Amino acid sequence: MNLDPSESEQVFRAEVRAFIERELPDDIRQTVLMGRELAKEDYLRWQRILYKRGWGAPGWPTAFGGTGWNAVEKHIFDEETTTAGAPGQIAFGLAMVAPVIMAYGTPAQQQRFLPRILSGEDWWCQGYSEPGSGSDLASLKMRAELAHDAENGNHYILNGQKTWNTLGQHADWIFCLVRTNIEGRPQAGISFVLVDMKSTGITVRPIIMLDGGHEINDVFFDNVKVPIANRIGEENKGWSYAKFLLGHERTGLALIGQSKRVLKRLKNMAALERANGRPLIENQRFRDRIARVEIDLTALDMTMMRLLSAGEGKPLGPEVSMLKIRGTEILQVLTELSMMACGHAGLASLPQAWKPGWTGVPIGYAHTPPMAGVYFNMRKLSIFGGSNEIQKNIVSQMILGL
Repeated sequence: MNLDPSESEQVFRAEVRAFIERELPDDIRQTVLMGRELAKEDYLRWQRILYKRGWGAPGWPTAFGGTGWNAVEKHIFDEETTTAGAPGQIAFGLAMVAPVIMAYGTPAQQQRFLPRILSGEDWWCQGYSEPGSGSDLASLKMRAELAHDAENGNHYILNGQKTWNTLGQHADWIFCLVRTNIEGRPQAGISFVLVDMKSTGITVRPIIMLDGGHEINDVFFDNVKVPIANRIGEENKGWSYAKFLLGHERTGLALIGQSKRVLKRLKNMAALERANGRPLIENQRFRDRIARVEIDLTALDMTMMRLLSAGEGKPLGPEVSMLKIRGTEILQVLTELSMMACGHAGLASLPQAWKPGWTGVPIGYAHTPPMAGVYFNMRKLSIFGGSNEIQKNIVSQMILGL
């Protein structure tokens, strides 16, 4: 199979690069490249810029306002924007719940929710994991019971807790898996509902991470009323919709563009002169480790392109589990090497140094932020989107037939 880019793909890549160079605000670019924390408005500003250009939803069909790009063009766009220092588009709306709404939602739901996701007016978050229900998601316990009253008509009453909720403190809406039937197989009693985060009875409690950052949350539901009209598809069929969504999530977890950006920064850090007058890149063992992970990343990139080309734009199947495993392992190695490249300065943890506008004394070598927080944060890659152990089971059963 010829994996060399076609002439049209080269032209498209040049177009994307020119757009990024022209339109990506420099303050956002520098915040991303220096590994500092992005504000909500930074994400929204970039989404509005893309929306104005008609590129607000790279993975959507044109019928819903998307670009209609094929899988290779979307991969090129993801790679170019990520390596250039653009913020990642918030995937919970664009790449996770939106495809479910397109595939299983009613026309009224599509008209109500999709335009506001595309424009950035609504920020979405995910309500899947619960205490004790992570990798074994089918064991979730959050209840949704049918009720009726004159004011709300037919609706669900939600009670329970979701955890490890990412950026829910910014969210307008949350999509949740809830238990609507406690009889029979656990997978058969789950429904997929859309919940307004401003609903009475929802409490968001921060989970502060080791680096002092607030990225994840516990979300509590206390008699929260949700209209029946906010259920996607059939009652008790939510497990099928959830599997459909996770396929989209895991494709993005190859993280190739992000890994290329981190690799570039790692090389720059390793090339800086140390206290002994020699750059770390001259250490053969360290240089070999960089070379090894770069080879792995190149192989993953080629595998992604081969799968996308062979699939001719069709959704990937169990292959996404393989991409997720290797992609997350590679990025974890890159962050580990980055912390090593920082030396003792990499151990520093100053949460305020990651905030926009930080003007304090630089820590560590030039252009090398303290990496301990990033290193610990990236340990999550083995777990979220489905733990790598579970992904290996999927590969063994569905690809290898074991």
